[in-house]
Amino acid sequence: MDQGLPTVFDRRALRRQRTRAAAGFARHDFLVRAGAERLADRLDDMKPRFARVLELGAHGGILRDSLAGRAGEALHVAADLAPAMLARAQMPVVVADEEALPFATASFDLVLSNLSLHWVNDLPGALVQIRRILRPDGLLLASLLGGRTLEELRLCLLEAESEVAGGASPRVSPFVDTRDAGALLQRAGFALPVADADLLTVTYPDALALMRDLRGMGEANAATARPRRFTRRDILVRAAAIYGDRFAGPDGRIHASFEIVTLTGWAPAPGQPKPLRPGSAAARLADALGAEERPAGDKAPHG
Repeated sequence: MDQGLPTVFDRRALRRQRTRAAAGFARHDFLVRAGAERLADRLDDMKPRFARVLELGAHGGILRDSLAGRAGEALHVAADLAPAMLARAQMPVVVADEEALPFATASFDLVLSNLSLHWVNDLPGALVQIRRILRPDGLLLASLLGGRTLEELRLCLLEAESEVAGGASPRVSPFVDTRDAGALLQRAGFALPVADADLLTVTYPDALALMRDLRGMGEANAATARPRRFTRRDILVRAAAIYGDRFAGPDGRIHASFEIVTLTGWAPAPGQPKPLRPGSAAARLADALGAEERPAGDKAPHG
């Protein structure tokens, strides 16, 4: 970890939140299951089979259940910041922090992380550590929450607190921008980096039900700059009213956005496929499209 970086997230608070959420997590795990299915789908397209698999941020082993043998007959190790989240995992477990991975270099063929890395203070540094523990040609598959997550709640809390209290504090944790995610993989030294995103829309009876669900997931605000006192009830009531006015459907239910960013990257290895250099293609796109090629900026003639 780069000690010069600001501490955006309070990792102790995150551990406490996950510990509180562990017992009832199965009632609030829909988002983690959605992320797990996306990662499992990516493995369907992979030919390699992996002998050693590490799952970071295990959430009780949900991802392993979703894999259903897609990674082959592997040694599957689960790691999580909160011991309580590992209690239900039916596999070898390690209490570990993504910010200081305790594993030896080149220990795993596949590292998976499902909706956990968005809580890391130094994401490029964590990705470098993951690349280090991967064997050559090992694979990282990770999902994390992206910048459009909870954009409605963020807006409503900001407006409500400004209106009621005359100022605003950070009430929703910051998330990575999808456009930056691929660059972070490349910066960490991964080959063939790919980042893509899906936007999920979930409906709730009201904003207070959404906030309860976030606590049940262990995904409440853990930003270092968060207020250290409970949010005033009048602010919550006003935020819920604004939410209902702005983001309710015809049935009266409000919608909430969750952006799931999926990252794919390979540890470099000799003989690995490499992306083509710009301008090195053997075929012209214009030929494939049956079109006439023109310099940039030229307009097609009207006909």
